[in-house]
Amino acid sequence: MPQNVIISIASNRNQKNNLAKAREYLEQILYGVSFSSELWTEPYGEHNGSIYLNQLALGVYDGTLSELVTLLKQKENEMGRTDLDRHMGIVEIDLDILRFGHQRLHLTDWDRPYVQQLIVEIDNFITHR
Repeated sequence: MPQNVIISIASNRNQKNNLAKAREYLEQILYGVSFSSELWTEPYGEHNGSIYLNQLALGVYDGTLSELVTLLKQKENEMGRTDLDRHMGIVEIDLDILRFGHQRLHLTDWDRPYVQQLIVEIDNFITHR
């Protein structure tokens, strides 16, 4: 059954290029996808990584949550995301499902100021569909 999904996209290395690649991929696996504006943010946590570029995507996925998680993790790996880099604060690409249907995921991310700012744009997309 098709589900509305919200996906968080983030990168702190080759940010513009990596977000563009992620958007292209999401356009292939989601229907009616829309993207928020991009927003630069400082890293969270204890990592001394580079500044992040963040964006949200809204679309419809016609599959299960576990299938979507698998597709996104495969894309992260394909784009060069590794555990070693993650531990060093380097994030080529991060694709996190914030909402799948009515289910909220990555609950701590919802409290981040950039998510709160960009979700307003996503809410406007939903309102005007």
